[in-house]
Amino acid sequence: MDPIREAMLKKSRSAKLERRGKMISLFCITLIVIVVVAIFFFVASKGLATFFQNKINPWSFLTKSVWNPSIKDAHGNPEVGALPMIVGSFGVTFLSAIIATPFAVGAGIFMTEISRKWGQKILQPVIELLVGIPSVVYGFIGLSVIVPFIRHIFGGTGFGILAGTFVLFVMILPTVTSMTVDALKAVPRHYREASLALGATRWQTTYRVVLRAAIPGILTGIVFGMARAFGEALAVQMVIGNAALLPKNLVSPASTLTSVLTSGIGNTVMGSLDNNALWSLALLLLLMSLAFNLLIRWIGKKGELNK
Repeated sequence: MDPIREAMLKKSRSAKLERRGKMISLFCITLIVIVVVAIFFFVASKGLATFFQNKINPWSFLTKSVWNPSIKDAHGNPEVGALPMIVGSFGVTFLSAIIATPFAVGAGIFMTEISRKWGQKILQPVIELLVGIPSVVYGFIGLSVIVPFIRHIFGGTGFGILAGTFVLFVMILPTVTSMTVDALKAVPRHYREASLALGATRWQTTYRVVLRAAIPGILTGIVFGMARAFGEALAVQMVIGNAALLPKNLVSPASTLTSVLTSGIGNTVMGSLDNNALWSLALLLLLMSLAFNLLIRWIGKKGELNK
């Protein structure tokens, strides 16, 4: 066969394969977009039914502190106040992130700046093991160990935001630690060399140069951890107490958006006020997930501008 003709045939085959690959990629991306839009539309249509069909005031829904859709108040309005669940969700999320961040940053510094060999041999397998543990196992450990410990130290039932915070702290620690390690490893080596050449100690280099350069990546890891903590259901449900009341303190029974959803969605009739109110809680969760994603993108863009 003529070499020129053979080259043209190979080029034509490559072009066909490339077009086929582009079509497959476009189909997959389109399918993903359709699925995401469908999920948003479905949850929004169900969640907004509380306000359009059942005529519940959105402000009252967000600010009232009583959750009992089957009972009406003095004005004849159903008691569907989501404030206790919102407070509980944000409480366990922020507290677990506050506790996990120092441990994650410390582990990241040890693995990247102090002892990479021991960090990779010991800490990395431990972190990977924590990621693979199912949520129900974390919840069972919290129910068997953390709740009795809090009951012994602080009194009460032991259930509450504090117990949920400790469980979520362990659950989000691998996520925050892994992303912190990646952020620290991404800092260019010449940053460290330049700092050391100017006479800075290793700790001064780590604290004033490496950590500051890695702040966007560390913040992204923290937000990822908060997003997981905010959406965690089973483990939190087992230790928080599932009381739809405003928590008086960290050791009083409380609830989160996910715990009320998982415990109540199977006991309601589709289309009823009880069911629509739970879908409204699901819509809040979806909007918060979107907010966390937007925050992550904003942090990423700020980090790119600072380079």
